[in-house]
Amino acid sequence: MPRKKQKAAYMISAVAEQYEIHPQTLRLYEREGLLAPSRSDGNTRLYTDEDLERLEVILKLTRDLGVNLAGVEIILNMREKWTRCSARSALSSTR
Repeated sequence: MPRKKQKAAYMISAVAEQYEIHPQTLRLYEREGLLAPSRSDGNTRLYTDEDLERLEVILKLTRDLGVNLAGVEIILNMREKWTRCSARSALSSTR
């Protein structure tokens, strides 16, 4: 029986160390709905490469641009809507 291909996943301690932030900061981002890491069978947070890309955007907005978390949420939501609209537009233009 073939095994399912798994994505790389990183534990909260490794992510916190890599990005020089406290693990509580990652938990706060999750509580605020900015990040949604998956969970292991033991309920450990597991961050994928996509989660890390999103975290990098969050950190760029907060650290470099001074955006607060409410602003980050709005910006991330707008980016997702823009991406969906762009994808729909590209799909309709190929027909």
